[in-house]
Amino acid sequence: MTKGKKENSITAEVLKKKGAIPAHIAIIMDGNGRWAKKRGLPRVAGHKQGVETVREIVKACVEVGVRYLTLYTFSTENWKRPKDEVSTLMRLIVKSLHKETKELHSNNIRLSTIGNVDSLPELVQKELMDAIKFTSGNTKMVLNLALSYSGRWEIINAVKKIAAQVKTGKLHIDNIDEDLFSGFLTTSGIPDPDLVIRSGGEFRISNFLLWQIAYSEVYITDVLWPEFSKEYLFEAISDFQNRERRYGLVSEQILQKN
Repeated sequence: MTKGKKENSITAEVLKKKGAIPAHIAIIMDGNGRWAKKRGLPRVAGHKQGVETVREIVKACVEVGVRYLTLYTFSTENWKRPKDEVSTLMRLIVKSLHKETKELHSNNIRLSTIGNVDSLPELVQKELMDAIKFTSGNTKMVLNLALSYSGRWEIINAVKKIAAQVKTGKLHIDNIDEDLFSGFLTTSGIPDPDLVIRSGGEFRISNFLLWQIAYSEVYITDVLWPEFSKEYLFEAISDFQNRERRYGLVSEQILQKN
């Protein structure tokens, strides 16, 4: 886990020459409320500024060649926040989807979502499904929004689906393995994240992609999400490129494989 400092010299071209670009980056976007509080502003101001950061980071990921970007947009725990804040967040999601869908499409970005979408307000569900349908044929990058999402909810949901198939005889219990289990998750068809970034300096996963990040590299920065820029993203990718991913092996075994 690393706390980053912005290095303006890092560019997309430098990163592409330096090493492998993570195919899938997942981001815990933390710090909107603290950003607003530091400025004497209401929390919603932080969320609105956070949307601007999302726009910049999506463009930067496309620029550097990231294939999948998953953003922890709204967790199941976030429903416990004050009702006014939740309502504002829902309206902001609708507004953002309505405003950004055409630009996502023009940049060949496909929108997808994971989470308990049925728990979202009907208007949010409609905007989300319309945007997903509109961008369904795009191939440059997948922007995956985790909405009303919980890693524990996802795992329990997968277990229930598998149990139902075992009960009806469609699936034999001996055939259950990691690959099969992954196919019952909401991220089915999406590779596990290579890199998890958390803004805001907190050292926890917050119930995010608990199964999928078993071997992800984790990068933590003190920078609050509304201030997280393209330069900070590129620094995180550069840090990722400096790491040795061993997957339980030792360095000598990695060298032999390569």
